[in-house]
Amino acid sequence: MWNVLLSFSGLVALIQLLFLPFFPESPPYLLLQKEDKAGCLKAMKQLWGEGNYNTEFDDLMKEKALTKGTKIMNVLEVLREPSVYPQLCAMLLLLLSLQLCGLKIFRTANLQESIIPYVSLGVSISELISIIFCSSIIDRFGRRMLLCGGYVLMALILVLLETSLLLSDQFLWLRYCSVILIFLFIIAYGIGP
Repeated sequence: MWNVLLSFSGLVALIQLLFLPFFPESPPYLLLQKEDKAGCLKAMKQLWGEGNYNTEFDDLMKEKALTKGTKIMNVLEVLREPSVYPQLCAMLLLLLSLQLCGLKIFRTANLQESIIPYVSLGVSISELISIIFCSSIIDRFGRRMLLCGGYVLMALILVLLETSLLLSDQFLWLRYCSVILIFLFIIAYGIGP
């Protein structure tokens, strides 16, 4: 029943994709990143209803003032910072645990048992690449764009994956397309949602 479970996550992603354009951006994002005070106040009213949000707005302005002199670090600078080593270790353990991910799909695609561990390792590497890539582009494109694009890509990839798995008995080369689609799905998920 893995295909039902896979379809369920696709359905949830589709519902989120349909409703996401109707929600405003995060007020802290609008104020701190985009420096849009009017948009921040408008988003607060949309999210929390009519009211006086001067206290919350003042808190965000204080946070903005505190972070004004703070340099935004890139990926390499974060890797060199000793204070984030515990978080990095936790993330790496999570990525390494992804080696067990997809074993059922790989077996369904009738891949040789001897290459499945290597394909699982490729899944982990895809996740790591997507995390690094996403952290590099999120400030440029914004969360909404990455979420919408990620969900659209994931939906397309899931349709192609299901099709390739259904036809893999007739066309042997589709087994390897399934593996590539899983890598692409993980990258799309890491970049977007």
